[in-house]
Amino acid sequence: MDKGCTHAMGSLGRNVWIIGAHTTRFGRRIEDGFKDLCGEALHGALADAGLADGHNITSISVSNSGMGGWGQSSIRGQICLEPQFANGLLRVGTPVTNVENACAGGATALRQCVLEVVSGQAHLALALGVEKLNRPKDAPQTFEGFMGGIDALDPGVWKELYRAAAESVGRTFEIAPDRSVFMDLYAIRALHYMRAHAITVEQLAVVAAKNHTNGSLNPRAQYRFTLSIEEVLADRVVSAPFTRAMCAPVSDGAAACLLASDEALMQLPVAVQERAVRLRSIAIQGALRGGPCDPGASHIAARVAYAQAGLGPDDIDVAEVHDATVFSEIFQSEMMGFCPPGQGGLLAARGETGPGGRIPINMSGGLISKGHPIGATGLSMICELVEQLRGEAGPRQVPGAHVGLAENGGGISAFDEAVACVALLSRA
Repeated sequence: MDKGCTHAMGSLGRNVWIIGAHTTRFGRRIEDGFKDLCGEALHGALADAGLADGHNITSISVSNSGMGGWGQSSIRGQICLEPQFANGLLRVGTPVTNVENACAGGATALRQCVLEVVSGQAHLALALGVEKLNRPKDAPQTFEGFMGGIDALDPGVWKELYRAAAESVGRTFEIAPDRSVFMDLYAIRALHYMRAHAITVEQLAVVAAKNHTNGSLNPRAQYRFTLSIEEVLADRVVSAPFTRAMCAPVSDGAAACLLASDEALMQLPVAVQERAVRLRSIAIQGALRGGPCDPGASHIAARVAYAQAGLGPDDIDVAEVHDATVFSEIFQSEMMGFCPPGQGGLLAARGETGPGGRIPINMSGGLISKGHPIGATGLSMICELVEQLRGEAGPRQVPGAHVGLAENGGGISAFDEAVACVALLSRA
């Protein structure tokens, strides 16, 4: 077992089923507030589970990162769901737990609900994520909000770390008001990795073109247009080597998943039982704090998740990984064990991660095309896998998909994700 891997191995102990899943349309939802988006996701998840209301839900976990910037710094989930308590859709008194774990908040909320079900504390639990990042009258504040995903108490440490890392690849590290600092940090790591493993900019563009094509088939995606490799490369440079088409957009949206125990599932109609998707395992890992070319936290989380489920990389039929940039997808395909280290670019270039490939990745369009409303992102990945495993993904469908993997990462600690979460699902 890898150093730093302290998770208990083995199965979850009890079955956990996803019976309802719904993602709102992602994009610039200027006209919709947090409460609107949460209500839309909740109604969708209940309808997907064939439930008229959520009175039997006994635990709710809500993921959000940026609502404090809108004036609601505490009890965010309770406030967002207040209309649903008031109109009777949810049972008054149902406890709500608030989760903040940067871009991995959605997966962390899901894990919280899994723990509730596995422990017997809840038989029906709701995980919900929501974010509104678009501020049309105050764009700089949007990018300032991302600074919460890195050390804001002692920024000199990481600034010096990245300044030195940038100089060693011929770059100057500087923070600009017109983009997220994360794009600069990802770019520096990507340049180091590309130099070490001969990954090319063209391979980055292959991933971007693939995900934009996938997103064009997703009715909930923020970007629903295709781009050729040439168009990706010709787009405006955000932070070299990344063009705009290689980076996730600023998004608003919500997603929700309804989890059930065996006992709760057996009380539901056969039609609901037949569409239930089993959550086989879920693992979380903190930053390893290695160098820019070292394996990351997600590598450990994946190994633990595989061990819990009794599965391996070759068992995965479809995957959703955290592609905040196209480099992230290439790197995570290696961390998930889909190819050897340094081979992620070739994996994509050979078409193995596209539709019809050996391991289709980000059929939803990924964060690059689907969008990245931070608190909702991880749950939207799960929603996509639920559709895929049910055979309900329409033109994005991976034929015969039986086992799916989701990797959701958040924040930055040195050159690693501050937290990484990997979940495995399978068809009932």
